[in-house]
Amino acid sequence: MTNTIEIGHDFNNDGGRYWAEVPGGSAELTYRNRGDGVIIIDHTFVPPEARGRDIAQQLVERAVADARETGVKIIPQCPYVATLFKRRPELNALKAI
Repeated sequence: MTNTIEIGHDFNNDGGRYWAEVPGGSAELTYRNRGDGVIIIDHTFVPPEARGRDIAQQLVERAVADARETGVKIIPQCPYVATLFKRRPELNALKAI
């Protein structure tokens, strides 16, 4: 069962992170801004105490929603995010070539 979490977003010209306070600390997804309308999602982390609750997936979904809204493309460099993109073909429209 997925419980919705409150997700924060910190960013600057170089990149940013989506984060949430969860049991055991902060979960996060970090990205770098390539500077040409493309972000590179390079890292996700969920504390061991909070794993198995779809928290990383919710962070990715928030990043994807923001990318859709702003017209940004994504390079899923993080292994978790790359796997999620492979499992969900509807995300291919957001993938940078």
